[in-house]
Amino acid sequence: MKIEVTAFPRTQQGTGASRRLRGSGRVPGVIYGASQDASAIELDHNALLRHLKLEAFHASILDMTVDGSRERVLLRDFQMHPWKPMVLHVDFQRVDPNKKIHMRVPLHFVNEDSSEGVKTQGGVVTHAMTEIEIQCLPDQLPEYVEVDLKSMKLNEIYHVNDLSMPEGVEPIAKLKADNPAVVSMHVPKVAAAEEEPATPVTEITGQAPEGAAAAEGEQKGNPK
Repeated sequence: MKIEVTAFPRTQQGTGASRRLRGSGRVPGVIYGASQDASAIELDHNALLRHLKLEAFHASILDMTVDGSRERVLLRDFQMHPWKPMVLHVDFQRVDPNKKIHMRVPLHFVNEDSSEGVKTQGGVVTHAMTEIEIQCLPDQLPEYVEVDLKSMKLNEIYHVNDLSMPEGVEPIAKLKADNPAVVSMHVPKVAAAEEEPATPVTEITGQAPEGAAAAEGEQKGNPK
């Protein structure tokens, strides 16, 4: 998915200037990286807010136009107002086509309802991860990594190293070494509880045995 972003050079900086900029419907930002000096920019607030609602905007190479020149950038950070739907600041990083980038991309789970463990064994799928940090060249960056659950069985777990990655894409070194769980399938807790054998319960009442009650009565009637 190709996403184009229009930005403008920002001449005034500082807290007061940024406040005035936001009041005019613009968002202050910065572009850095690729062995170039950082550049202060501003963007249209409403257009940026619409972009931020797109999943691909957070995990794609963006085509940014600044003052007539084009740059390829990644969204690296943004700050939102604590309670208003207002973007306060945004950071973009230039990409070098010959250098690998580290990026978090979403995981898309497919064929969950038609998987063997769900359809025939009554399993329930649990997602331990919803995104994954990968490394690759910019032109190989995927919008997401697909996880196919078609053949997943009950009590099975898929780990990071079990995932099928696009060509040229791999998990970062730490994830490959730790190999954490990504998704698992188990029997629902309610169903598992119903299958457990009931524990025998001994009923205890406050009534004494017949013989004991009689003996107690005799003692009360004939004190020593």
